[in-house]
Amino acid sequence: MPLFGAHLSVAGGLSKAVDAAVALGMQTVQIFTHSPSQWVVKPTPDGRWEGKELPEDEVTAFRQAAKKAKLKFLTAHDSYLINLAAPTTELYEKSIAAFGNELDRAESLGLAYLVTHPGAHVGSGEDAGLAKVAAALNVVHRQRPDYKVKVLLELTAGQGSSLGARFEHFAYLLENVEEPDRLGICLDTCHVFAAGYDLRTDAAYDATFAEFDRLIGLKWLKLFHVNDSLKPLGSRVDRHAGIGLGQIGDHAFRRLVTDPRFRTKPMILETPKEDAAGNPMDPVNLGKLQAFLAETAG
Repeated sequence: MPLFGAHLSVAGGLSKAVDAAVALGMQTVQIFTHSPSQWVVKPTPDGRWEGKELPEDEVTAFRQAAKKAKLKFLTAHDSYLINLAAPTTELYEKSIAAFGNELDRAESLGLAYLVTHPGAHVGSGEDAGLAKVAAALNVVHRQRPDYKVKVLLELTAGQGSSLGARFEHFAYLLENVEEPDRLGICLDTCHVFAAGYDLRTDAAYDATFAEFDRLIGLKWLKLFHVNDSLKPLGSRVDRHAGIGLGQIGDHAFRRLVTDPRFRTKPMILETPKEDAAGNPMDPVNLGKLQAFLAETAG
């Protein structure tokens, strides 16, 4: 069966997310290893960028909690500030250093995956932006030859100049990165829908995954972000909604969690944490996914 989880808070310590996942009956979890809106690198006098390591006690507590919980495919998402496609030298070099630091943190915690958005070309053009992303990934991989954590490139809604809204972008990156086996793909259902790939009917669902398989290959699909979309098909606007509460609807998620091709894949909720009345929604959205699975099993 799929491994259900959610992106959970690490307030009070990284291991708290593991405890919360267990309490909710999850089989996997995703975290930030630091505030996603802050840089964790600073310039050095000789012009390099210096990263910030996790405290040893934090690493030990997380590893112990994860081992006890027996969660699978533990994952981190990188900082929103990182742009591996940046056309300006300073931001590009800073982003490479920060992404390397994200990999260092993920490796120290024993995580399976680090999810990242491909970046934004900011007017330089898709071809130039994708080439810079491939080059950046080659740099961080060469610097860390023995790391086990995989980088998962996430499909995006395509807002602004963001890369990653077309399957062809990922085909290019897998072909132009020196060590593609250290990569995988994260498919966010909200993002792919907002980018123009329909999932709502059986025919649309089948066509979208057939196109993914043709251009990229399903073997590269390692993890799902399971989110409904507040905005319509092709809007190119990234706004998540609870399962069945957006423009995608229940049927696509029922298909996804019962699709035999994805029966062992982690499926991470990034849906709103509370409803309008302040009630927690992770248990509700998790319950919907579990109910869809039970319907078929029954």
